Amino acid sequence: MLSMHVEKKLQKIYDRLFDHFGPQHWWPGDSQLEVCVGAILTQNTAWSNVEKAIINLKKENYMEISRLKKIKIKKLASLIKPSGYYNIKATRLKSFIDFFVTLHKGNFNHLFKGRLEDIRSSLLTVKGIGPETADSMILYAGGIPVFVIDAYTKRIFYRLRLTDKNATYDDVQSLFMKNLPCKTTLYNEYHALIVMLGKHYCKPKPVCNSCPLKKCPERKSSGTKPDFRDRLYS
Repeated sequence: MLSMHVEKKLQKIYDRLFDHFGPQHWWPGDSQLEVCVGAILTQNTAWSNVEKAIINLKKENYMEISRLKKIKIKKLASLIKPSGYYNIKATRLKSFIDFFVTLHKGNFNHLFKGRLEDIRSSLLTVKGIGPETADSMILYAGGIPVFVIDAYTKRIFYRLRLTDKNATYDDVQSLFMKNLPCKTTLYNEYHALIVMLGKHYCKPKPVCNSCPLKKCPERKSSGTKPDFRDRLYS
């Protein structure tokens, strides 16, 4: 069960991660369009693969709405091949561009205007865009404060005993959005730091001895034999 001081726990975790990793300047992208394209391409792959796909698109001047609207699926798939699942992702990119042009006139101010709930619901109607992808677009391209939840976040905060094993996307998101100030810059940086922790320390097979959270003062003694998650606090 969570204590009455979840806000302090989350802030302490953030402070430790920021002290260890420093500012991440995330999301890498030269435009709102590039951020949205990257949010789709990064599904089920490493960012390094996404970068290669984006370079291919830029080399042939396809990082433009009008050009992406006209490009053939086969051509698009060939350009984004480094990102993996390229045929599926090409279809998803085209679906997003069609949605963006048809409903929002190719205008990001129009896309990100209104209530968060409405913007999110609209994006979720696009085939291939789920909560994580939609929230990434909203936070990083739209500059609207919504906390992005990914596999790293679920794994880390379960191990930290701040979420349950079967917590849903919305459950984990609520943990942050109910207990942290509603600030775009904070959500942006926190998520990026979580990704760094998940990539370098809190892996499926964790590197606990050098983890920046290993001496977290929030550890509680349960009176039972320490389980896997306790190592993050020891």
